[in-house]
Amino acid sequence: MPATAAADIALVLFSIFGVLGFGWRSWLQYRRTGSTGFRGVSAGGVTERLAGFGFVVALIVAASGPILQEAKLVHPVSALSAVGVQAVGVVVATAGIAATVYAQLEMGDSWRIGVDQRETTTLVHTGVFGQIRNPIYTAMLIFGVGITLVTPNLLAGAGLLLLVATIELQVRGVEEPYLLRTHGDDYRAYAARVGRFIPGVGLLR
Repeated sequence: MPATAAADIALVLFSIFGVLGFGWRSWLQYRRTGSTGFRGVSAGGVTERLAGFGFVVALIVAASGPILQEAKLVHPVSALSAVGVQAVGVVVATAGIAATVYAQLEMGDSWRIGVDQRETTTLVHTGVFGQIRNPIYTAMLIFGVGITLVTPNLLAGAGLLLLVATIELQVRGVEEPYLLRTHGDDYRAYAARVGRFIPGVGLLR
C-alpha cells in the first residue's frame, strides 16, 4: 500500500476515534447528566498539569505522523511498511476504537475526562472494569499501536511512547491517589484483585 494511502486510512481512523471517543461520548454524557464530563487536562497540581499537557502533546505528535507522511515529509520504516503490517494495524486500531467506546459506556455516568479532586463519583468495578481497572486507557493504547502499524514512521512511534508515558503518569500519579483518598478500603480491595491495564498485572498490595 502506498505510504500516502496508508496515511489517509490512519487519518480517517483518527477522526473516527476523536468523534466517538471524545465528541459523541461527551454529548451523550451531557444528555444524561447535564455535564459533558470534561474536567480539563490542566487543572490541579504539577502532576495533573504535566499529565494533561503530556496527553495533549502525545495525541498531537501521534496525529502528526500520518499527516506528515501524507505530505511526504516523513516516511515509514521500511521493515514495517508491508501491506500485511498495515492491514493488521487497521484491524488493531479499529478494535481499539470499539473497545474505547465500549469501556466508556460501561463507566456510565462516572465517565470523566480529567479529575476534579472535589468530586466523588461511583467506583465502577463490574463488567470490563471487573477485569481491568483502566480499560479505557488500555483500549486507547491498543488504538495507538494500531495507528503506529498503519503509518510506522518515527513520529507516530514517538507519539505512542509519549501516550504510554502520560497514561502511566495520569493513572499512577493522579487517578489512583484520588481514588484511594475518595474510596479508601473499597478501592484498595478492588485494586488488590484487578490489574491496572492487563488482567492480573499491576495489582496494588
